[in-house]
Amino acid sequence: MSGPSGRRRPSGRRSLTAKQAGLTLAIALLLSFLAGVIELAVDASAMRQEIVSDTRHRLELVHGTAAEAAFQLNPELASQVVDGLFNGGRVARVAIRDDFGRTMATRQREYEPSSSWVAHALFGDILQYHQPLHYQAGVNNPPQSLGELELTLALDRLTRDFTDRSLLIFSLGVAKALAIAALLALVFHWFVTRPLLRVHAAIVNTDPRQPGRWPKPAMGRHGSDELGHLVESVDQLLQAFQRGLDQRDQLHQISTMDGLTGIANRRHFDAFIDREWHRARRHGHPLSVIFLDIDHFKEFNDHYGHVAGDDTLRAVAEALTGVIHRASDLVARYGGEEFVCVLPDTDLAGALRVARRIHEQIRALEIPHAYSTRSGRVTASLGVASGTPAPDGADYEELMAEADRQLYRAKRQGRDRVAAQG
Repeated sequence: MSGPSGRRRPSGRRSLTAKQAGLTLAIALLLSFLAGVIELAVDASAMRQEIVSDTRHRLELVHGTAAEAAFQLNPELASQVVDGLFNGGRVARVAIRDDFGRTMATRQREYEPSSSWVAHALFGDILQYHQPLHYQAGVNNPPQSLGELELTLALDRLTRDFTDRSLLIFSLGVAKALAIAALLALVFHWFVTRPLLRVHAAIVNTDPRQPGRWPKPAMGRHGSDELGHLVESVDQLLQAFQRGLDQRDQLHQISTMDGLTGIANRRHFDAFIDREWHRARRHGHPLSVIFLDIDHFKEFNDHYGHVAGDDTLRAVAEALTGVIHRASDLVARYGGEEFVCVLPDTDLAGALRVARRIHEQIRALEIPHAYSTRSGRVTASLGVASGTPAPDGADYEELMAEADRQLYRAKRQGRDRVAAQG
């Protein structure tokens, strides 16, 4: 995976918005189903009342005509009443009987499909209606019972009507559920998910090497709620992590850098030359070492004081780093007034040229030295050695020993000079 800007969400995972929308939709559908069941129960009760009320009302409307047909024993009028009731749509059978039980007119469906037990449970007890027919011949005469009007509702038609109403209720319920789910998903995305995604993006785009500089998002209206507290907690965590990294870097610098001169110390040198020696052995490249010792430095300290001595050590270190500036090279304080330079991929001739430039730069410092044996200023002696590690050869100790021998040869020859092997 590339850097912070190249991070991608792992494939096969749904986004938080999609999960939230799916969960919201599932909850909305479940609630709409439960609400639909309750609404259906209420609607079934209301439909029963409507059916009973409508049927009785229709029977009341035709009662007078039916009673007159029974009084007059008029089959044609009775047939008109029966046809009018039968054509209502929900009727399975209609009959008018006189007071002797004889049928004057009747209409009946030839076939009525069987309905489910649910339909029987809902409407089975409101299918049959028997209305006595009464006729009053005169104002002073009491009503007479002339027969009966019998009506039976069609259960399959009632079932179909109820099914159509149920589908409509459920359809409206699902439509409302989808609308509510979409609205809730939008609201949650805007007020919750969107800020969370901003926090996630800020964390993803944080440089692991500098977590304290993460692009902390401004939470606006969420500054004092849980989201704002989350951002502050993440910020505190990253700042603590940054402090830990800074402390680690400081400890690393303390452990690998010389506190006086600011260049690498002996520990750093040991690790560096071991690593470079093995790399040179793998690739068959030369490796060179330069040992440097400030001439008569003890006498300089005794005469000018340790403060001046420390200043001189810093000046020499600066002169070394001014000459050796390749990223692959190393300048280190070996101990006391001794310095060492490691030059990877450099043969003896190249190392000798570098050592002579160092020698010239130290002389150019023009630091007075009353006890100098030659020029009255601070000078240095340098020993140079170079070698190409053999595949099965010894470690780098022999190379360092050779550089050390050349250093002492330069001292024996009068100091303030460069000595090299061969």
